[in-house]
Amino acid sequence: MELLGIPEIAALDTRRQIVRIPPETDVPLTDRVRLLIDTAEFRRLSRISQLGLVSLVYPAAHHSRFEHSLGVYRLALLYLRQLAGDARFAAAVSVEAAETLIAAALLHDIGHWPFCHAIEDIRLPGVPRHELFANSFLLESDLADVLREHWGINPRQIVALLSESPSGPTPRILKSILSGPIDIDKMDYLFRDSLHAGVPYGRHFDQQRLLGSLCLNSAGDRLAVTDKGKTAAELMVFARYVMFSEVYWHHGVRAATAMLQRAFYLLHGQLDLDALFRLTEGPMIDELLRAACGGPAEGLLVGLFGPVRQLYKRVGQYSFVEDGEVYGLLSRRPYPWLVACAERFAALAAKELGKMIAPDEILFDAPPQAREVEFDIEICFTKQNRFRPLGEVSPVICTLAQRQFDDYVKRVRIFAHPRVAYDLRQLAEINELVAEAARQVG
Repeated sequence: MELLGIPEIAALDTRRQIVRIPPETDVPLTDRVRLLIDTAEFRRLSRISQLGLVSLVYPAAHHSRFEHSLGVYRLALLYLRQLAGDARFAAAVSVEAAETLIAAALLHDIGHWPFCHAIEDIRLPGVPRHELFANSFLLESDLADVLREHWGINPRQIVALLSESPSGPTPRILKSILSGPIDIDKMDYLFRDSLHAGVPYGRHFDQQRLLGSLCLNSAGDRLAVTDKGKTAAELMVFARYVMFSEVYWHHGVRAATAMLQRAFYLLHGQLDLDALFRLTEGPMIDELLRAACGGPAEGLLVGLFGPVRQLYKRVGQYSFVEDGEVYGLLSRRPYPWLVACAERFAALAAKELGKMIAPDEILFDAPPQAREVEFDIEICFTKQNRFRPLGEVSPVICTLAQRQFDDYVKRVRIFAHPRVAYDLRQLAEINELVAEAARQVG
């Protein structure tokens, strides 16, 4: 039970120093935690919104990555306190390893820049993964000094835990707590995003039941849950499914995302990306607008960030189960191909309508090349001391996870500038024009 003596875990009960985050949640602080969150690198997260463009559709969704990071850190303490009573976990995870996990939980988003996921998804040359971008913050800043001097942690241990593939049982256990089917990141963002967006979907799973059922899997190298937590785990999967369907991939959110992606695609060759990604949200928007001045990206960015919101309109939508042929033509294509196809479609549609349509007035939005990770976790039936994959004992998981989660919540959409959207909606042969554009691009 040595893990329970870690100052941050003990502080869950002593409550001597706390900071409060929604919803009425007390996050315990210690002196060494304060030193981390008071660095410029961590404070930067308070000026980067967790959901970025989602607030254009859900106007209260302005919470920050700072708030989310505090929530994830608190959950790390709760996970460790629960798992400290598991003999196999206590034997595998030392106090030093647990403290590394606590620091990593607090710093897991340190490499995020504004609108990070939208920009990462289009996979342009020179755009790093945010996990790797974090390395400079962790290795070359005041954060590194605090980790060495006050935590006794080599910053490279945090880098390894956040951005490298784990080797050995202990690193795999820690990694599964940070990034796995029931990790502390998902547990916090589903609840917090749902709360701030003003929707119930991400809050309809029993966090306390799930926490209380944590254990290790049959191999002893990843998280699992006991059979008492089976229903809570199912509900967490369903919460994630509905949050993607109704919030993260809401058609208005995706219209805004497609506008930002096209603008960034047009501009990225003239931007200092390393400097840009170190900015907070307001200055980054200003820099994008400055770079776009007078060019085709300007209208896209002004529609997002100008005094009047002007989102592109949905003129076509295709899913895996409806219009599967068009969905198959466009989904998981490289972003430059999508741009070329959209531009070709604009030319074909302009000819059909007999009116000019600029290349940047048509946007194709499709599921990115990388898929979401499938939900793969074991359930321990304690009376029989038997482990079985959750997908084998749950029809919910079998349907939502094993049948490619992404294909059911991430649709292909065609967006158009409001100037031409109405006319495009009247085109009976719009699907044929999409298919023709795809054939011409090759």
